Amino acid sequence: METPNLEKLLEEIFRLIEERKKQDKTIPVGISNRHIHLSKEHVEALFGKDYSFEKIKDLSQVGQFACKETVTICGPKGCIEKVRVLGPERKYTQVEVSAGDCIKLGVKSVVRLSGDITGTPGITVVGPKGSIYLSEGVMVSQRHIHMTPEDATKFGVKDGDKVAIKVTGERGGILENTIVRVTTTSALECHLDVEEANAFGLNSKSRITILEEK
Repeated sequence: METPNLEKLLEEIFRLIEERKKQDKTIPVGISNRHIHLSKEHVEALFGKDYSFEKIKDLSQVGQFACKETVTICGPKGCIEKVRVLGPERKYTQVEVSAGDCIKLGVKSVVRLSGDITGTPGITVVGPKGSIYLSEGVMVSQRHIHMTPEDATKFGVKDGDKVAIKVTGERGGILENTIVRVTTTSALECHLDVEEANAFGLNSKSRITILEEK
């Protein structure tokens, strides 16, 4: 009996894996809880001059990570403690919360994509070495899908497209107004906030699909 060629066998296995990936039209889910991105100026105001974050874990998107550090955010009606800092530093400080958090804080719930802070509510941020007042920067994150140009070709979409996604399961349904964000460094993932995930019974192992237009 002829002994199988190990190299050819491995090639066939890898080919089948890649073929299955091409056929798989599901997208993993990333669930986002409240957090804050800080500018260098605000890092120093809250934590001290030349302060460096202590990373506790990398996030799915390249170069982004969760820090050990947390802050307290305060609005007109209340405060929320232990808001996680995410690194690295950004050009502008941005606070991402849920709609329920906005009610507790007493600020307007404004849905935006990351980076679009113009006209968003302000808030006070308190750290171990000081506090700052932001005139704008508080948002409820617009649900979105990160993907590479190759992923975009596979799914038949482009950067900035607004799509509907389907969630299966006992509490499944359809979520419209999901924005496609395409960059060369993106990891394929649909980002929902914790309220959306809870409402649809999703967890970190869940997957969604993009509904094709009819």
